[in-house]
Amino acid sequence: MVVRIRLSRFGCKNRPFYRVMAADSRSPRDGKHLEILGYYNPLPGQDGGKRMGLNFDRVKYWLSVGAQPSEPVERILFRAGLLPPPPLLAMSHKGGPRDTRPVDPLSGRFLTPVDPTPLDDEPDEVEDDKSDS
Repeated sequence: MVVRIRLSRFGCKNRPFYRVMAADSRSPRDGKHLEILGYYNPLPGQDGGKRMGLNFDRVKYWLSVGAQPSEPVERILFRAGLLPPPPLLAMSHKGGPRDTRPVDPLSGRFLTPVDPTPLDDEPDEVEDDKSDS
């Protein structure tokens, strides 16, 4: 049995609220779970921040026995300081060459700016051959 740490959606329409839970990978999103590990509220509160609460001891236990976090939970656990940052690569166009510059995992912006190509201060002079014919 493969155990995943993932989000289960609760709340009303347009007002989501999630529980972080350990569940069998074959069970549905809001279905049977093994243990509730915390909660995550993506809507900003009165202070303007997102709310989350995790039982760190149980999350560490499930990670130690081989549970795989889903991508959203992996980002939540990174912000909580339990996991290293996930590898991010930015793509310029779909199917195009990948941009290999490092990306900040919290903001999603590039850490180093693009080096502009050096331009010559003096433009090349083009001589026009005008003949008086």
